[in-house]
Amino acid sequence: MKIAVLIKQVPGTTNVEIDPVTGTLKRDGIAGKMNPYDLFALETALSLKKEFRDTTVTALTMGPNQASVVVREAIYMGCDNGYVISDRRFAGADVLATSRTLSGALKKTASELGADSFDLILCGKQTTDGDTAQVGPECAERLGIPHVANVLEVKKLTDKEICVCADMGAYEQTLTLPLPALLTVEKDVNTPRLPSIKRKYELEAEGKSDSLISFISLDDFEDNDPKKYGLNGSPTQVERIFPPKASSERETFTGNADELSEILLGQLEEMKLIQKGR
Repeated sequence: MKIAVLIKQVPGTTNVEIDPVTGTLKRDGIAGKMNPYDLFALETALSLKKEFRDTTVTALTMGPNQASVVVREAIYMGCDNGYVISDRRFAGADVLATSRTLSGALKKTASELGADSFDLILCGKQTTDGDTAQVGPECAERLGIPHVANVLEVKKLTDKEICVCADMGAYEQTLTLPLPALLTVEKDVNTPRLPSIKRKYELEAEGKSDSLISFISLDDFEDNDPKKYGLNGSPTQVERIFPPKASSERETFTGNADELSEILLGQLEEMKLIQKGR
């Protein structure tokens, strides 16, 4: 069985600048980290690998070359190999263009691994820099495979189908779907493992640390029309985006409990957060 996990490098800080022209995040020179939700997807994949024989886990990420850091982290956690989908023509992509890029990469990498498609594709529920939770399901639609979002538990996996429990908001639902399929997993579905220092040293000693990571550009895609990718292939138009202004202004009040409660009550009434007399 072949499992793919889509991961992403997100800014490791909240102090991120916005490009005033494109409305996208300026990622160059910003310290990155693995998207926290993707850690749960990785752990799910690695747990299934342990239970299901002859399973390989491949990590894929879309981003600049520096995104290889999170792919390497995934390999140290236990993934068998990884791919970095990197090309300047992918930059500025909205969720539609991103799903087109990722689905194309999934087809390409599955072919390189000797399969028509991955049996199972796992994603985190969402990313902390976009919070749309749309890319995973859109990839499944492009690939023409069934998918389930907000998965709380993988109950059973065979070589033909998978049974999961999903969060439907007001209730939980158990669903069985045929493979190949795509799942986006909730946080707290498991406890992600840490990257293995032992595995890292062993791979580095054998000279395999970098050889397990491959890079893919638009030229490697079957459909490599640049108008369909990146900013050119993104129909979403951002009218205005800006970081919140940090304010350090504050006002200090002194007095006993009765005096301070009266002052606080007056402030809340002035701000019209409560009605006078209540």
